[in-house]
Amino acid sequence: MFFKVAQLCWGFALLAIANVSHSSLEAVISGTITALRTNLLAGHSEMKSSIRQKLDLLVDRLDEIDRMLSAPGTANDMDQFRKLSRERAELEPVINQFNAFRQAERDLAEAEAMRADPEMRDFADEEIAAAKARLPELEIELQKLLLPKDPNDERSVLLEIRAGTGGDESALFAGDLFRMYSRFAERQRWQVEVLSASESELGGYREIICRIGGQGAYSRLKFESGGHRVQRVPETETQGRIHTSACTVAIMPEADEVGDVDLNPADLRIDTFRASGAGGQHINKTDSAVRITHLPTGIVAECQDGRSQHANKASAMKVLAARIKDVQVRAQQSHIASTRKSLIGSGDRSERIRTYNFPQGRITDHRINLTLYKIAAIMDGDMEELLGALAAEYQADLLAELAEQN
Repeated sequence: MFFKVAQLCWGFALLAIANVSHSSLEAVISGTITALRTNLLAGHSEMKSSIRQKLDLLVDRLDEIDRMLSAPGTANDMDQFRKLSRERAELEPVINQFNAFRQAERDLAEAEAMRADPEMRDFADEEIAAAKARLPELEIELQKLLLPKDPNDERSVLLEIRAGTGGDESALFAGDLFRMYSRFAERQRWQVEVLSASESELGGYREIICRIGGQGAYSRLKFESGGHRVQRVPETETQGRIHTSACTVAIMPEADEVGDVDLNPADLRIDTFRASGAGGQHINKTDSAVRITHLPTGIVAECQDGRSQHANKASAMKVLAARIKDVQVRAQQSHIASTRKSLIGSGDRSERIRTYNFPQGRITDHRINLTLYKIAAIMDGDMEELLGALAAEYQADLLAELAEQN
């Protein structure tokens, strides 16, 4: 029942969100959830047995993980410990919600049994009404928690910004984008670590790669990959003409300790060279810069910002592993996009996803036709509304897909 209601309600929501302004976006999403709740309240039926069986299996799996985590030797294998901890963190909210749902079912059963006592009938009727009102709401939240999760969602990310068309103005915009993501990361209490940067003469970056470390970073930022276009009057423009420039952003899930990606040392070519650009005695006077080439794929990663060759090699390996993993993720996304529309797109980095129009003070995301007239706030890291709208549509897409399957 839920999925039929979800397909209908989210279908209308998709049409509404496609043309919504920032002032009414919350109202649309809130209205959709209210519609789901109203339909379930109007005719609540018992949870499907297949869903209940799946939830029972998840309860057993959580117990199994707890036993494995408490085993004496688990902490010796940090990769396994990290994977089990991540899986437990994903399961726990679902199990807690399922336990609340089962408690509401028990409350309903007890209240119905109390109706046999004439003196308790009025009280029982109140309890029955409360339980019947609570069950649909709990089921809605449970169904949302059961939506398929991206296995990379809880990972930290590597952010890569490259200047594109537009020359120096494009490099300046790359710097502005880096500041935007850095400020957003600060608001989330995430760590930002620059791994590699190629600065432009007039400021900004021709290319910058950084690590944003924080739980759930990929889930929040994964929709940012693609082409970002800016329309504004450059600082170097003397006649006030508006120029259009572009940058390419890539969000790559960080690989676990490099071992998450199979890297055969025989497939790697490691070159060292003297770093270029501004620097002190450690940077420009020793061959501390490192370039690593993955021969089977031709993927290259280099780093020269560290003070030692060892540090640069570790950073370059981290970037290389993330790039190889990103190729795998994009291949999966391309397969998904061939069968259905998806916000994550086909994996083509050249796909234009957003326009930043400074003269009009607006940002438009072309994937969901959302325009927000708060460009200054967003460029200062206030991205919650923008990222929330993208996440809401992605969730609606998943709900519609599950509705078709059911």
